[in-house]
Amino acid sequence: MIALLPDADRRDAPGVTLEMVTPLHGLVYRLVVAVDVEGYSKLDALDQSLVQSRLSDVLDVAARKAGLDRDLWYRQVRGDGELAVLPTDADAAWVVAHFTEQLTEALADLRRAGTPLRMRVAMHCGPLTAGAFGLVGDAPIVTCRLLDAKVVRDALATADDDLVLVISQQLHDDVVRTRFHDLDPSRFRPTRFRVKKQVYSGYLCPGAPRRGWPNG
Repeated sequence: MIALLPDADRRDAPGVTLEMVTPLHGLVYRLVVAVDVEGYSKLDALDQSLVQSRLSDVLDVAARKAGLDRDLWYRQVRGDGELAVLPTDADAAWVVAHFTEQLTEALADLRRAGTPLRMRVAMHCGPLTAGAFGLVGDAPIVTCRLLDAKVVRDALATADDDLVLVISQQLHDDVVRTRFHDLDPSRFRPTRFRVKKQVYSGYLCPGAPRRGWPNG
């Protein structure tokens, strides 16, 4: 079960800053992961602070249980979420399968504790670099467009699970279809949407994407 500090002890907990992340040099090709909490803007300032702390705990616990080191990620904080670039040696299939699974489990622990969070998670692989005001390049743009798409928000609003995963067409074709780490392509459904005259294709998966997952 995820271990959380009492809310009263966590109101002033420090968040991740850009100075704490791993720097990026030059144009790189990496796996990008973005997360966003549902309903954050409707909360007051205190509850937003508590949600941020819970989200940080969920991401830390899920990464640790999946054998991932978030200290090696380039992380750009988004207030109600995070945009992260994983190291060059990250196993994309492992991240899609096991990090998502551990996120689902950590969110279930929060719900059992009476402090639920619901979130969207987006993943894509592509080129990027670090600019003066954050990440630039195709990969972060595609990832954020997937994360913020109305069809993905609607999918979470109607989902039984507290998490909806959306991945790019490319990541589905290159990674999910391999079925490495028990990834189950049948759990993903295709989706297309248009933003600023650009059409994006992706795949939606409510909950964890592995074969044999208890909620499957």
